[in-house]
Amino acid sequence: MTDTPARLLNLLSLLQTPREWPGSELAERLDVSPRTIRRDIDRLRDLGYPVEASRGSVGGYRLVAGAAMPPLLLDDEEAVAIAVGLRAGAGHAIEGVDEASVRALAKLEQVLPSRLRHRVSSLQNATVPLTRGDGSTIDPGTLTVIASAVTGRERLRFAYRAGDGTASKRQVEPYRLVSTGSRWYLVAYDLDREDWRTFRVDRVTEPYATGARFTPRELPAGNRDAAEFFTRSMARRQPEVRVDVTFRAPADFVTARLPGSLGAAEPDGGGGCRLRTALNDSLEWVALRLALVDCEFEVHGPPQLVEHLHALGARLTRASSAGLGAADRTAVPAQTPATHDRGGRG
Repeated sequence: MTDTPARLLNLLSLLQTPREWPGSELAERLDVSPRTIRRDIDRLRDLGYPVEASRGSVGGYRLVAGAAMPPLLLDDEEAVAIAVGLRAGAGHAIEGVDEASVRALAKLEQVLPSRLRHRVSSLQNATVPLTRGDGSTIDPGTLTVIASAVTGRERLRFAYRAGDGTASKRQVEPYRLVSTGSRWYLVAYDLDREDWRTFRVDRVTEPYATGARFTPRELPAGNRDAAEFFTRSMARRQPEVRVDVTFRAPADFVTARLPGSLGAAEPDGGGGCRLRTALNDSLEWVALRLALVDCEFEVHGPPQLVEHLHALGARLTRASSAGLGAADRTAVPAQTPATHDRGGRG
């Protein structure tokens, strides 16, 4: 193999598997001499890849963890697996999947060959996720377009549907994406309204990066970053609500089943736990999350949350009652003893 760049890429691909490679085996795989392998290893080290050599009669090489993250080479199966995982997490705002994950997805999808794009889409379309009850799922393609515009400092156009259903067209300078664990939001400067705005990404459609570059503006005074601006923006939209709930289960059991945005439950000393938290999120969503904890609980406040739980319980009761009624109407009549006797025993 005389093409040095291609040979280095093949060598790097081999070294990125979790094993130690004898120099002779690498030379045989790449059809070069052991001396060439040693020179190529030195080239990789110069590029920042921490390749470790072992002593001995045979000797071997392996890639180890270094001080910085070097570029990785992925085969087709690995690229598809990572893309599907990132799209699933980004598309449904799973807690802990933040803007860095969306940037990684944008980079990966930009270089995926068409055959792999088709495989990723096929897997995504064949999967039905269990999501929140309010239908606020996000098209991963929308997230990647927005993330690319944020990183590339490109003006962005999109259609937007407000909470009251009002539709509009927006042209913005995207600043940052913010993940709350339950939803994604875009912090941006709205060019038509000449002011900063926060947009729910699940209400964004037809995003288009215009290619027009811009120099990022400074956030309004008093905001250190996009997260602080978002928090203050949401607080202005709806009053803070203080939630107080007692659970008849251990604190670790409850905390593991609640999103981190609700905080951690504290043991109450009697085998149960109590959750006291302040939030600006939808009480309908909080009611649903509490119901999914799968243990007995009592809500001490606020009264609006008690009302939402009461309405949810009544709706579920009606649904189950309707199902039982249908089952009664379609029940098969019991067989007579004579018929049963003729049928025999299995």
